[in-house]
Order: sequence, then structure tokens, then C-alpha cells
Amino acid sequence: MKFNVVFATKWADFDPNRHMRHTAYNDYAAEVRVRFFKAQGFSVESFAQENLGPILFKEETSFYKEIHLGENITVDLSLKAVSKNLERWKLEHHIFNEQGKLSATVNVYGAWIDLSKRKLAVPSEKFKDLFSSLEKTADFDEIIVKS
Repeated sequence: MKFNVVFATKWADFDPNRHMRHTAYNDYAAEVRVRFFKAQGFSVESFAQENLGPILFKEETSFYKEIHLGENITVDLSLKAVSKNLERWKLEHHIFNEQGKLSATVNVYGAWIDLSKRKLAVPSEKFKDLFSSLEKTADFDEIIVKS
């Protein structure tokens, strides 16, 4: 399934040119990731109990169409790549304007960090199915982790 969320944009999302701020796109993408994790049973509190948190190595945004003040937007989430033990992952977001036109793409490359050791970590078995329901991108690939 493709996970998506519809948002009503707000005044604070826009710059003086009445364009959505470039960082607002990334904020909405991050919110979708948090909501996806929660929908899969991994709330912020459950991450804390696991002593685990998501981190990003890279976030890349490409802009295509303008989003105007007051428009509703739809932000989706797909799995672009994942390592065998789920320790690293790449996710892709598409952000659509109110007319359904692709406005931006946000790609993130992330991993899990042990919150005590502050080092990368392999998640527990509880995470085994975290990404299984998520639609894969057409160019989906496995991330090979070198020791």
C-alpha cells in the first residue's frame, strides 16, 4: 500500500513571495514518516522503550510545481531501499498540490541509532515487518551494508 496523508497548509508554511517555504516540504515529509511509524505500532514512546531512534544521513528535495497558500496537499511514502536487517533504509515522498499535480519529491536515506550508545544499531525483531506493507518504488533496491 502507498501510505499518504492529506494536510491543510498553513500561513507559517509560506514565504513573502507566497511560495511554500522549501523547508516546509521536508517538514511535511517528516510528519508522514512519523505517522507511518505510529500506524505500524511504533510511536515515539515505543521507540524510546526500544532505546532506538531514526536518523537521516541525507535528505534531497526536488521541486516541480508551486503550492499556493491555503491549498490542501497530499504527501505519500514509498520504500526505495532497505538493508537485509532493516538497519538502513531509503524512503521516497511525493508531494501533490490540491489539483493532484506532483509538486515535489523528497528522498531520505536513514538508519536507526541506539539512543544510549549514540551508534548505529540493528533494530530488534519487533521491527521485522515495519516496511512490509509499504509500497516499493519502481527502482527499489537492497542496501548492502559493509562491515
